[in-house]
Amino acid sequence: MIYLDYSATTPVLDEVLDTFCKVSKNFVGNPNSLHKLGIDAKQLIEQSTKQIASILGVKEKEVIYTSGSSESNNLAIKGICQKYQNRGKHIITTKLEHSSIYGPVGYLMKEGFEVDFVPLNKEGMVDIEKLVQMIRKDTILISIAAVNSEIGLRQNVEKIGEILKEYPTCFFHVDATQCIGKDILLLENIDLLSFSGHKIYGLKGIGALIKKEKIELEPIIHGGKSTTKYRSGTPDAPLIASLAKALRLSYEHLQENYLYVQKLNEELIRFFDSYKNVSVNHNSHCLPHILNISIIGVKPETFQHALEEFDIYVSTQSACSSSSNSSAVLAFTGSEKKASSSIRISLSAFTKASEINSLKKAFDICYQRLV
Repeated sequence: MIYLDYSATTPVLDEVLDTFCKVSKNFVGNPNSLHKLGIDAKQLIEQSTKQIASILGVKEKEVIYTSGSSESNNLAIKGICQKYQNRGKHIITTKLEHSSIYGPVGYLMKEGFEVDFVPLNKEGMVDIEKLVQMIRKDTILISIAAVNSEIGLRQNVEKIGEILKEYPTCFFHVDATQCIGKDILLLENIDLLSFSGHKIYGLKGIGALIKKEKIELEPIIHGGKSTTKYRSGTPDAPLIASLAKALRLSYEHLQENYLYVQKLNEELIRFFDSYKNVSVNHNSHCLPHILNISIIGVKPETFQHALEEFDIYVSTQSACSSSSNSSAVLAFTGSEKKASSSIRISLSAFTKASEINSLKKAFDICYQRLV
């Protein structure tokens, strides 16, 4: 099997799974219990939180555990807007976001909130000058993904956050699901940040929302003691410990892994450039871990299943998208043809050179047969 869908989910590392299993067996107490077993589990969670906070450069009290990025995004967006709606009901986002951004934003529109989409420049980057012009007195939230999940565009959220310091009543949320563990991300000027364990070789069902300590949120899950007042429910010590382990491992060789993936990416771009009906939807602002191509005239699911015959697995677009066309590719290229025929290849430090060679051979066979 050749797995090239790492942006959808990653296989769990043995070390991470081992941590989960050991904690599950050895820390059986409810972290909310006052007896020794409960205290032991609570202390383990506190140690894990300290490690996560240290890696990301935030305070321990700023870490809120969730079930994953979708919940983190919902908590950030609904939590801010419901808590501070007395200040205004204006939200700004982009057309490059994940469905777990559009979902809560759409919900809030029904509740009377107004949403504007900031324009992108010709390279697919947020037009920062126009973003500033769009900010109003009643703008309470700006949500921009650090890395788009379909094309890999890496927005300069650090610069945007620096500029937004001049607007203290407007909060800045960053969905960093496709960035954490792949690229260095500075959180100093980001108010809220979402990420998930299963994108960094951790387990599904655990993620976090980083929230600066002076910011309040209206919870979306009420009742039951937890690690913070913003997300009720019995804390899951095994999952939390495994998240800390996955995050630590993802940062150990981050720069070395980045350069390795970049070489694989460049090799594939050179390969795809030789095909007349293939458009490489990629530029210098994209992380190398995501390579989006359009095979003009062929339905993406057709080509996807053709590659599957060779035991090669890629994605047609974001795994959580319900649309037949890629809105991100459309926003990036302006082409309906490219948006309706795009395939996403997700690379990893675990991707082997031999797997890339196998992909190229299989791709050529499929291309000759289908185009």
